[in-house]
Amino acid sequence: MGLITEDLIRRNAEHNDCVIFSLEELSLHQQEIERLEHIDKWCRDLRILYLQNNLIGKIENVSKLKKLEYLNLALNNIERIENLEGCEWLTKLDLTVNFIGELSSIKTLKHNIHLKELFLMGNPCADFDGYRQFVVVTLQQLKWLDGKEIERSERIQALQNYPAVEQQIREQENAYCLRRAKEKEEAQRKLEEENEDKKSCPGFDGRWHTDTHAPCSSSTENKEHLQVPETQEEDHSTKKSDESADDMAFWNKPSLFTPESRLETLRHMEKQRKAQEKLSGNKKKVKPPRTLVTEDGKVLNVNEAKLDFSLKDDEKHNQLILDLAVYRYMDTSLIEVDVQPTYVRVMVKGKPFQLALSAEVKPDSSSAKRSQTTGHLLICMPKVEEVIRGGQRAPMCVTSPPDSSREQPNHRRKQMERLEVDPSKHSCPDVTTIVQEKKHNPKRMESRPQIVPSEEDLDFNDNPEVPPLI
Repeated sequence: MGLITEDLIRRNAEHNDCVIFSLEELSLHQQEIERLEHIDKWCRDLRILYLQNNLIGKIENVSKLKKLEYLNLALNNIERIENLEGCEWLTKLDLTVNFIGELSSIKTLKHNIHLKELFLMGNPCADFDGYRQFVVVTLQQLKWLDGKEIERSERIQALQNYPAVEQQIREQENAYCLRRAKEKEEAQRKLEEENEDKKSCPGFDGRWHTDTHAPCSSSTENKEHLQVPETQEEDHSTKKSDESADDMAFWNKPSLFTPESRLETLRHMEKQRKAQEKLSGNKKKVKPPRTLVTEDGKVLNVNEAKLDFSLKDDEKHNQLILDLAVYRYMDTSLIEVDVQPTYVRVMVKGKPFQLALSAEVKPDSSSAKRSQTTGHLLICMPKVEEVIRGGQRAPMCVTSPPDSSREQPNHRRKQMERLEVDPSKHSCPDVTTIVQEKKHNPKRMESRPQIVPSEEDLDFNDNPEVPPLI
């Protein structure tokens, strides 16, 4: 069954940034809540409170909500109107489809002078003769009852017949209280019988087991071991058929419209749900983890998150840029980035995105940024290769042909042999024999010899205007 916890209130206070002390509107419907508690301590500023379709049996712990204007307790197990005097600004109260039989308990609402609307339809008291006249006279501040406006003429007429109506309502209340006392006793007796039946069960599966320690031969053990799966299947099918038969019997059994029957129905549904979850959990196979790197070390490309991406090679800055279209409104704490020399891996809400890179990168120098407008994840990964800048050339190694490379050492050897000095002569020059040489005048350049035509070229005429051939 559900309980009112701080975590439950915070989860339903997202519109107030999960802040509960200044909360003005709270919705806790369909939470299977049995008891109304803690709200008057944690949410003092509440103006609207929705608690419909729960299992609340008593109105309590709301008297400190001075600012409360609208309280919805429809479809609960409330049997009496009480503890609402402290809700000074209560304007609308919805108690549709509850188990209120003490109609006289509405007198406690006289202190709520701002109460304008009241809903009591679907309660046992709404079937009493004179119900509407009694409420109209008792609560003079009401303007609407069960969605119908209270006119002045209706109130005047109800005041005239009030003594007879009050006596009639009191008799019907007494009859209802006696009937409810019998229903409670019957429900209590039935619950005790069910508890005794559970205690009297001999074993977990409801069957007696005997001779559990009897000795048996090895062959018998093998036969029993082989028959175990068949026995388990038979037991499972028998148990399933018994459960389905019990379920059908429960829903076909007539029951009264009481708070106890509502609780019994809900507990039965919860039991069925747990059994179904257990059965589905046994059948559910655990999914093996996705393979990201094979046994031989090959990195696989994986996009389990199904995200759009683009990988660019920025040659100008010598780096690879990965643009991953992560969900725009997803929290960044749900993203994990892992850059390796040959691949990059991004975990998005536990789903892997892995991409093998075309070049080796530097993980330590890589960076990851996320856009605040688009939510995209940008990963910059510098390459390992050195940057080649303009204006610098690498030294070129010129290789000679194989024939010339073989002949070159021999040629050098010959030259070295020619430059050797005769060891019989002095290795050092004699300085005393050095005499200053005479200065020679520079020789003038001799004129070019004139070309005399040969006998063969007797017809040749030298034209001085024609320039000579070079």
